Amino acid sequence: MGIMEIKGVRYTYDNKRNILKSVHADFEAGNMYAIVGPSGCGKTTLLSLLGGLDSPTGGQILFDGQDIEKIGLAAHRKNDVAFIFQSYNLIDYLTPQENVALTSKLPPLPILERVGLTKEEAKRNVLKLSGGQQQRVAIARALASDASVILADEPTGNLDEDTAIEITNILKECAHQMNKCMIIVTHSNELAKQADMILKLRKGELQIVDASDSNAGKEQKN
Repeated sequence: MGIMEIKGVRYTYDNKRNILKSVHADFEAGNMYAIVGPSGCGKTTLLSLLGGLDSPTGGQILFDGQDIEKIGLAAHRKNDVAFIFQSYNLIDYLTPQENVALTSKLPPLPILERVGLTKEEAKRNVLKLSGGQQQRVAIARALASDASVILADEPTGNLDEDTAIEITNILKECAHQMNKCMIIVTHSNELAKQADMILKLRKGELQIVDASDSNAGKEQKN
């Protein structure tokens, strides 16, 4: 059993449209997972369910063997998971150091330097940083928390190719060196290929894809 487990999860909109149909998955600490699939297939919905932002229509989501509904969704969001959003979701009138300090009592600068920001950049207003630098702040904020699971929604979607590669490498390091469970929703074939496991969501069902398959993430771009 992994740190997070999905057991027969279903999700329905308006009791009519079945987005997820009895989905099963097991996520382990120290691994990076990529969830791919066509636009509108429910990838972000699944990530929201894992993060306790919504409740499934049926089935269970377990963290460390406990149903997150019994843990309490607010407690799960606060203690067990951290989010990295495509739009960064930083507090725009603060510096990187101040943004990271909101999630942890640890000194923020070492964490920011670990993801590639300089001391000078860490003191700037976040709006004066590039998109790649802002995403680094968002990653540092997630790492600064005590959360064992990091949920990332299109973390390289707004970035140029070179910066996207750097961010992908940072995410891999978070999983492999810090023993985090990294679960990423992505349209990027290049990012997906770097994952330890690729999960493809299609027609409400989740299937494991060989991470060496270079076509694993292409379909969702069509």
